[in-house]
Amino acid sequence: MVRIEHVNLVVKNMRSSVEFIQAAFPNWKVRGQGDNSWYGQPRRWLHIGDEDYYITLNDGAKGENRNLKGHTPGLAHIGFVVDDLDGVIQRLADVGFDVDIYGEEHPFRKTAYFNDPAGFQFEFMEYMSEVASEKNRYESTSSTSVDGILSQ
Repeated sequence: MVRIEHVNLVVKNMRSSVEFIQAAFPNWKVRGQGDNSWYGQPRRWLHIGDEDYYITLNDGAKGENRNLKGHTPGLAHIGFVVDDLDGVIQRLADVGFDVDIYGEEHPFRKTAYFNDPAGFQFEFMEYMSEVASEKNRYESTSSTSVDGILSQ
């Protein structure tokens, strides 16, 4: 089995990042935290999540995150499957976060993207089908075969 266990982010303000994450996922808790050094720079870290999955936050970020509307290399977004997208949207709205982008209309999934205080974009996706051929349909998007992409 292969699965993503965690994402590791460097942020300027861990408290505001924790507040954003806990608004989206109220059942997630800080699993552990501590201090370390990263290439001579002291910094704090924490893991926020459940028993199986988490996000690592590290403080000490310098500079700005990439422009999410730009074309520079870097992280585009972090995607999460949720059971109740409307609930996530409402909880984030309750603490002052607006949807940045709504995903394309799709018969078997709906998505919303939010920007967190650190400048990372989070995608929240709710599937309305467990059937792989339905939830993974790409007809509504402009797509190219894998062979076409890899030959470029």
